Amino acid sequence: MEIKSIHHIAIICSNYELSKHFYMNLLGCQLIKETYREERNSYKLDLKIGNNGQIELFSFPNPPKRPTNPEAAGLRHLAFSVRNIEESIQYLQQNDVYVEPIRIDELTNKKFTFFQDPDGLPLELYEE
Repeated sequence: MEIKSIHHIAIICSNYELSKHFYMNLLGCQLIKETYREERNSYKLDLKIGNNGQIELFSFPNPPKRPTNPEAAGLRHLAFSVRNIEESIQYLQQNDVYVEPIRIDELTNKKFTFFQDPDGLPLELYEE
């Protein structure tokens, strides 16, 4: 088996319209396809991120909250590569998104920081 790349990241949200606005209008993901699945009473929103990445945003009625503290086993966070972390932080803060202070990766000496989506999913900005 040869894995070529990551195809998509799947995210379940609690408020579809709020998360759709966050990922499309705030983070700039582009619409690929939006599907309403009546039998599940849920949406599936396929979003393009960057050149190759995709996010599948799902809505389901009453999803359980994601455990965060202490950190639970499983996917820890989703990281986005940015050219200028200071500009990205300023943009998020202007849109009322709390962003943690910048840290330096002790292994790469690159700048990074964390913020959250509307459901508290930890998201990272990593300057490259």
